[in-house]
This record gives sequence, structure tokens and C-alpha cells, in this order.
Amino acid sequence: MLSVFVPSDFSLKKAAATDLGVLPEAAVWVDLVNPTVEEDRAVERLAGIAVPTREDMQEIEISSRLYIENSARYMTATLMCQSDTDMPRTTAVTFILTGHRLVTVRYDLPKPFALVENKLARACSPGITGEQVLMELLDAVIDRCADILERCGADIDQVSHDIFEPESQRHGHAKQYSQILIAIGRKGDLTSKVRESLVSIGRLVTFLSAIVEGVKWSKDMREQLKTMQRDVASLTDHASYLSNKITFVLDAMLGVVNLEQNNIIKLFSVMAVVLMPPTLIASVYGMNFKIMPELEWTHGYPFALVLMLIAAIVPYWIFKWKKWL
Repeated sequence: MLSVFVPSDFSLKKAAATDLGVLPEAAVWVDLVNPTVEEDRAVERLAGIAVPTREDMQEIEISSRLYIENSARYMTATLMCQSDTDMPRTTAVTFILTGHRLVTVRYDLPKPFALVENKLARACSPGITGEQVLMELLDAVIDRCADILERCGADIDQVSHDIFEPESQRHGHAKQYSQILIAIGRKGDLTSKVRESLVSIGRLVTFLSAIVEGVKWSKDMREQLKTMQRDVASLTDHASYLSNKITFVLDAMLGVVNLEQNNIIKLFSVMAVVLMPPTLIASVYGMNFKIMPELEWTHGYPFALVLMLIAAIVPYWIFKWKKWL
């Protein structure tokens, strides 16, 4: 799908390109979503650029993601998708600045794009340029990463509370350790993906800051780039902090599970020791020897029961006295 954005007097009109042979020259933003070969060729004729393929966008080396070709600046970043679901993923998005026109190529639907489209549709300066649209997109992407990290941090705090809640609150109901472990794993995966996205955005912003030295950008846009660099750096540090916290919570969770298992094993061990003397007494009197003094004794049976009871209570009392229970 190809969408062309042309600024009008009061708003930014979005129109799907029905005639690929005649794209408006006044377009400041051409958005390619899962483009076809015909759409790629139409944009290449309009902007005089080579639209990268999906395989090109998947390259991880910096030289293949950030470069200048025929005066056009190619910048590929990794953005978050479906972060509100249980299956978040990342996608590569290419930003191409040629002249004062922006071309974006993507094969997924990152939420910041829809936010920027709605914002520009509501209020847009008639003199808007592709550079300004790019700044809006980058700002929305960074804000989105910040929101994801804030939500992830709150969820991790809740998981931590579930693990370290008072002992009295844990009695009377079974703790769903498997669900907690799944939640920790999901938050760790989400945090790592956000950090990957922030690293790629930081490289893009640094590359953009370097190339604007020879371009006549406004002072406000240069200051906005610096602010973005600081925001990306702080968010990357926060993502690293959350990753460390998730690792700590995971270790704590495994430690709690081990303690619970040790307590269960200890309980079985104590029960085995407590029942061992009564079992020995019952075994002695269960032997089939003809001559046993207590066999003909009237009080032999209650005597054996009392003896087994005492033999069970004494080890239990010793364990309590030693504070092993």
C-alpha cells in the first residue's frame, strides 16, 4: 500500500495513490507499507531514489543501515510492534530523506506512524517539510518506547511484590509460580526488544545529527535532535536497569521455589525420622517368635501403643528444641 501526504492550506491530506504514474510533486511524505514492485518503481521515478528491499532492510551492519547515496540519506531503524500483546515483535523501517521529501518503507504497522498521521491530519503547517515529518516520527517513536518501559517497570514491580509478599499472605493458597515465571520471561523479552529498538534509534539520531552539519536546518530542529539524543541515552540506561532488575527478580523467584522445595523435602525427612522409632517397635512386636514375654501380658497391647507414641513424640520435641522446624 502506498500513501501520499500533500500539505494543503490547513491540514495534511492523506490519499492513497491510485494512479502510480502520476504522483504529486508537492508530496512531502510518501509512506510505503508492504509495497509492490509497481509502487516501488513509481516512488523511485518520483523521488529519484532506489527503494531498498525487505532483505536490504534486515541487514544489521551499520554501513547497510545508515548511508548516503545520490544525495539521499538512507536510515533504517528497528521499531516495536504489537507491544501491548503477549507476542511483541520488532520490525525494520527505512527513512529516506531526499531533498525536502521523506519516504518511509515498512512491512508492519508500528503505532507511532498512526499517531503522527492523526496528528498531522488534525493540524499541519502548509509549509511542512519531509525533515519535519521525520522529526515528528522519531519523537513519537521515542515517546512510545518510554511508555513501554514505564508500563514494563510497573509490571515488574507487581511481580516483585507477588514474590516478596509477607509470609502470612502466602498461607492458605497455592502460589502460581509458573505464571510468575512466564510473566518474568515476557517482560524480559519485551525489555530486550525495546533496548534493541533504542540502540538503533540512537544510531539513527547520531547519524542524522552528523549530516545536518552541512544542511541548513533550523535551530529548533537542531536542538530537538540534541534532546532526542539525550532522551534515547537515558531510556537506554533505563532499559538496562530494567534488564538487571528482571534478572534479579528471576533469581529471587528461583530461590523462593528452591526454598519451598527444600521445606517440603525437610518435612518429609522429619516425618520419616519421627515415624522410624514407632515402626521399629511395631516391627519388634510383629516378629513371630514363640517366646516373647509381652505376648501373654494383659496390658501388652496398650503398652506397645504408648511406647510407639512416646517414641514418635520424643524426636519431634528434639527437632522443635533444636529449632529445626
